[in-house]
Amino acid sequence: MSEDYVSITRRGLLGSAVAVAAAMVTGGPATAATAVARPHDPGQVPTIWREFTRTPFTHPQIPYVGRAGHRGGSARFPRRPVVADVRAYGAVADGTTDCAPAINRAIAAAGRAGGGTVLIPPGTFRIDGLIRIGHSNVVLRGAGSDRTKLYATRNLTELIGVYGSRYGGDKSSWSWAGGLIWLAPTARWDSLVAAIKDKAWPFEGWTGNKRDEWETLTTVAPATRGSWSVTVADPRPLKPGRLILLRLADDADHTLLEHMSGGGPGPEAYYWDDKTKLTSYVPYEWPVRIARVRGRKVTLERPLPLDVRPEWDPRLTTHVEPLTGSGVEGLTLEAVETPQSPHLLDKGYNGVVLQCAYDCWVDDVTVRHVDNGFGFVAASACTLRRTRVAGRGSHHPYFCREGSHDNLVEDFTIEQRTVPAPPNTQLHGINVEGLSSYNVWSRGDLRMGTFDSHRGLPFANVRTDITVDNNGRHGGDASAGPLFGARFTHWNIRVTNGRAGLMKIDGLAPYSATVGVNEVTEFDQIDVPDFTGDLHSRLELYGTTDVVRPRNLYEAQRDL
Repeated sequence: MSEDYVSITRRGLLGSAVAVAAAMVTGGPATAATAVARPHDPGQVPTIWREFTRTPFTHPQIPYVGRAGHRGGSARFPRRPVVADVRAYGAVADGTTDCAPAINRAIAAAGRAGGGTVLIPPGTFRIDGLIRIGHSNVVLRGAGSDRTKLYATRNLTELIGVYGSRYGGDKSSWSWAGGLIWLAPTARWDSLVAAIKDKAWPFEGWTGNKRDEWETLTTVAPATRGSWSVTVADPRPLKPGRLILLRLADDADHTLLEHMSGGGPGPEAYYWDDKTKLTSYVPYEWPVRIARVRGRKVTLERPLPLDVRPEWDPRLTTHVEPLTGSGVEGLTLEAVETPQSPHLLDKGYNGVVLQCAYDCWVDDVTVRHVDNGFGFVAASACTLRRTRVAGRGSHHPYFCREGSHDNLVEDFTIEQRTVPAPPNTQLHGINVEGLSSYNVWSRGDLRMGTFDSHRGLPFANVRTDITVDNNGRHGGDASAGPLFGARFTHWNIRVTNGRAGLMKIDGLAPYSATVGVNEVTEFDQIDVPDFTGDLHSRLELYGTTDVVRPRNLYEAQRDL
């Protein structure tokens, strides 16, 4: 890994960032000489962007997400050599033969070979089972989302069993977990399915079903949010390229949760002790690769998402074996069309899910007639690009939960449903919850849905350059705590139906930024802030449509 990741000067950032913003305004080259917008240009550079360029890693309202996504937001995905064609393993594009066993045999063969691409040619391939990618560096590639179709006839309840909630009640966890294309390391998937079949409803994250499958590598000295390096007690277990977890535990006074909320009187006055679902998510676990080790100084591939303080028992730890370098490309997954289930009783006609995955991706994939579309479950540094949710209508078109961080969803579409919503169903949209942080949704078209938070204190997430017909609703139990933590940013959002809820968040989210949103009004679901007092939120260029420069906050940060 080059030192360019971390050798970034403040002067260089400022010059580059202002130049990028100016180039977007003027259409000229990105040079410092074009830093001031031409008077006749309708684009406007907000004050908060200029502030951000001076303190990009520690700005109080805008998170640094310039390295979100697969390999730090790489524009290209790896092209792995073809090692299998599903037809050689018995798959037939006749629309009637169950091809799931053949496709899974081809994927398993690629895994045994150490990785490679599995081809699915044009045509319709029926699958009566789910498709599993459990080995790293395996890519499942169709001929294009308009040419290769997997037609799924069964749901996850039929294939695996009833999946209850670890928090009680009659809810189906298939309402927010699992996919008919499921990317997860084999051992982790096996342990999850065994627990589900035993009705020992599991945690689903990086440290196992009971969150106890980890060992300390070393403790960490105090550091501040935005730092690229930490000082450790023992560097011997740490090597460049190794994936580790930064683990932060809360204290009795919940100062870690307060810090995630921006700190100050509001979070300090909030009553955390009865938020049992939220507190079950702590310790906070953040996966990151090591870029460099020099003595006891360890440089990371991304800056620290939070302060590292002694009272939170900071340490670097192991985790379950991850899935890395795997992807799904160029296909449509279409489920047999059934009516959408009542709220939280989904049977599991789900799309593509990445779980305990790092540096993985999905590209040019459509899902149709699904209960839930694309999911991150304890997944980090992954990219969804050119994805689409279509058909009869979904509960969660996109979900991001169980401590998923640094992911990128770009060029995405949620189509208008093709049939009316049945009674007692819910539509969310692009969801984030469960302490998930530093995720980005960029260049999107939500023809229905909303910017959903299911509570659970997600923080430091960005939605940018998105058009939305804001007709969905958010979810979340009261025991999951606040809708938003600090540093949520909505940047260049075009709300076609003028509904404010979860779009204009300056009155809801602490230390947040709402920049470049057209005029909206409160109606239907009206939320109140979780924290009292001054939220320290920012609102700029309100009432405008597509005039903020830079136009896309993520792309501008990446270009730094």
